[in-house]
Amino acid sequence: MSKMLIDDLDLKGKRVLVRVDFNVPLDEQGRVTDDRRIRSALPTIRKILDEDGSPILMSHLGRPKGRVRPEMSLEPAARELEKLLGKPVTMADNCVGENVQQLVAELPAGGTILLENLRFHPQETDNDPDFSRLLASLGEIYVNDAFGTAHRAHASTVGVTRYLQPAAAGYLMYKELDMLGRALADPPRPYVAILGGAKISGKIEVIESLIERVDALLIGGGMAFTFLKARGQEVGRSLVEEDKVTLAGAILQKAFDRDVELLLPADCRVTGAVEKNADSRIVSIDRIPADLIGADIGPETSRRFAEKIEAARTVVWNGPMGVFEIEDFAAGTYRIAEALGKATDAGGLTIVGGGDSAAAMARGGFEDRVGHISTGGGASLEFLAGKSLPGVEALTERSAS
Repeated sequence: MSKMLIDDLDLKGKRVLVRVDFNVPLDEQGRVTDDRRIRSALPTIRKILDEDGSPILMSHLGRPKGRVRPEMSLEPAARELEKLLGKPVTMADNCVGENVQQLVAELPAGGTILLENLRFHPQETDNDPDFSRLLASLGEIYVNDAFGTAHRAHASTVGVTRYLQPAAAGYLMYKELDMLGRALADPPRPYVAILGGAKISGKIEVIESLIERVDALLIGGGMAFTFLKARGQEVGRSLVEEDKVTLAGAILQKAFDRDVELLLPADCRVTGAVEKNADSRIVSIDRIPADLIGADIGPETSRRFAEKIEAARTVVWNGPMGVFEIEDFAAGTYRIAEALGKATDAGGLTIVGGGDSAAAMARGGFEDRVGHISTGGGASLEFLAGKSLPGVEALTERSAS
């Protein structure tokens, strides 16, 4: 890690502007339903407080598209953080402006402020220089602990570093880069990657990158049907990206040429309607009825995938094996989660790439039986695809400190 870390900074008495990722799910009453991302930021926040610094936290929540949307306020996150810290957290009514400047000026040593949703301002995603300068004026030091937004060149991740130095990585950012970096640099073998989710779109580059590195690639979820179609199989009414069938065929050929074992489902659970309590049954993958939809991998596929995972020394997983939000179609995803737990228990390096996969680990009770659960699905995919992350590139080089 060539970038400065929070441990390299003198935090005592300083106002520390911290980009966190509090993009947490809320229920209809505005309560946080999953505090994982807030908990992940606690080590960095506590480090600042323990050294008598004052954290000024900033984040986005949802996609308000540059408008003030009260239902996307970070107020619930502030209250959740307050409970977790056991200390008061002041909630600002904006992220820039005179009121915010006054709040910061009056902030006592060891006080904590959470700024209101950055994306209530279109200038955040535009990486606007003036907006970046206003954010930077709130702190004396900048720390980025929001790996989940590191692949975005926004004002709070990149723009602010032009006006506020030093800029260092927080503990979560460091942990993410360290764990994912191991999967990129010199992973213990066998190395197995599991990809799922609805579509190939958005995962093309990571698939091509992984084929250069892994020993086996296991593909489930809706995206598997595009690959099956490329292999010439009929898939009924299952989800297929018709414009990606040729590309899927090229990926299959590339895996073959590189002697990478690419496993597709051997069976699946089919249904006429992807909804709760719908009739469903298991069929062989080459016998999907023309009027039915594949909604989960079947038991034979689960067994084959689990066998590969449990024998692996490095495992990366991104994307569910079926429509796991509906319990009837969750069995395959949970079986993968269980296999990751066993691989971890056996000493393997196991990484889960954010979003639905992380939720499946938690829901299945396997959250504590995996090496690392990434807080950033999109960022982890881009990192594994070998791309540089603007939010990391913008941090201060240690040699420059």
